[in-house]
Amino acid sequence: MAQLSLRGIKKRFKTTDVLHGIDLEIGDREFVVFVGPSGCGKSTLLRLIAGLDPISDGEFLLNGQRMNDVPPSRRGIAMVFQSYALYPHMDVYENMAFGARLMGLDKPAVEARIAEASRMLRLEPYLKRKPRELSGGQRQRVAIGRALVRKPEVFLLDEPLSNLDAALRSDVRLEIAKLHRDIGGTMIYVTHDQVEAMTLADKIVVMNLGRIEQVGSPRELYETPANTFVATFIGSPRMTLVEMTRDGGRLGIANGGSVAVSALPDVAKLKVGVRPDAVSLSRGHGDDGLIGEVVYTEYLGDNAFVYVRLADGTVMPARVGVNDLYAPETPVTVSINASAAHFFSAEDGRRLEA
Repeated sequence: MAQLSLRGIKKRFKTTDVLHGIDLEIGDREFVVFVGPSGCGKSTLLRLIAGLDPISDGEFLLNGQRMNDVPPSRRGIAMVFQSYALYPHMDVYENMAFGARLMGLDKPAVEARIAEASRMLRLEPYLKRKPRELSGGQRQRVAIGRALVRKPEVFLLDEPLSNLDAALRSDVRLEIAKLHRDIGGTMIYVTHDQVEAMTLADKIVVMNLGRIEQVGSPRELYETPANTFVATFIGSPRMTLVEMTRDGGRLGIANGGSVAVSALPDVAKLKVGVRPDAVSLSRGHGDDGLIGEVVYTEYLGDNAFVYVRLADGTVMPARVGVNDLYAPETPVTVSINASAAHFFSAEDGRRLEA
C-alpha cells in the first residue's frame, strides 16, 4: 500500500521559487504521469518525493506519515534517473543486484529478480558488461532494471525512455505498463511525451511554471481541458485556438467568414478550440464557414492532415482522407463541428461552458 499526499509543496533555490504550492493526492497503485514543458518543475517535484532535495515549504505524507525529514533510503521509494546514475566499476549484473542486496535478500531471490528484469528489458546478453561498454539506450535499461529488482512500494521514473530508439521505446513502454499491473505498486512517471502520458497513465498531472494546471484521466484532459494551456498541450496535432466574435448564433473572424453554433457562452469575444477531427474542408470560398488557404499537407500513412491558414493568420490542421490531396495555396472553406468545439475566455484562458 502506498498513498501519497502533497500539501502546499514549495521549492525555492536561493531567491528563485520553482514550485508554488503543489497540492496533490496519489492513490494506492495508481500510475500517475507528470507532464509539462521543460522547466515547469515536474522533475524537481519528483526529486522532492524521492527525498533527494529538501522541501522548502509544505508537507509530503506517505501512508499518512510525514516524510519531509526521512532520508531517501528509508522511504521505500526507487527512482530511475534520466542520466542513468550507474556504478561505472560494476558490471550490469552487479549494478542490478546492489540495491536488492542492501534490502537483505538472499542470493536465489536476487538472481530470480535479476533474471526477470533482464528478460523484460532484453539485457541477458549484457549482464557481464560494464556501463562504458553499453550504448545510451542499454544503460537506461540497466537503470530501469536496477529499480525493478527492488520492487518498491513507490516507483519514480524521470523520463526513462528518452534515450531509447523509437521501436524499443514502444516495447519498454508496454513492459512498464505490464510491470505496473503485475507488481501493483504506485508509479509516478515524468515525461514530455504525450503518447507515453496518454497510454500509461491512470491520472495525468499537467504542470506549467511550477503550478498544476489540471489533474485528471487522459480522457478528461483530452475532452474537457480546464484552460487553453492544457487544451494545446494535450493532443497531437495540438488543438487550434481561434479568437472569434459572437454575432447572435454565429461565431466569426473579421473578414474571414463565420460558423453557426447552437449553444454559446454568453460573452462577446472568446477563444474557440478545435481539434483536427472536428474540422472539414471544401474547395473554394463559400458563404457558410471560415475562409482559408492551404499551407501544406502532412501525409502520415494511415492519416493525413491539411494545414489551413485562416484570415487572421491562424494555422488550423484538418484531418482528411489519405487520398484527399490539397495543393498549397488552394482556397478552401473550413466547417467546424460545433458539438466538438471547446470555448475559452479570451481574457484568462479558462474553460467556458455553453
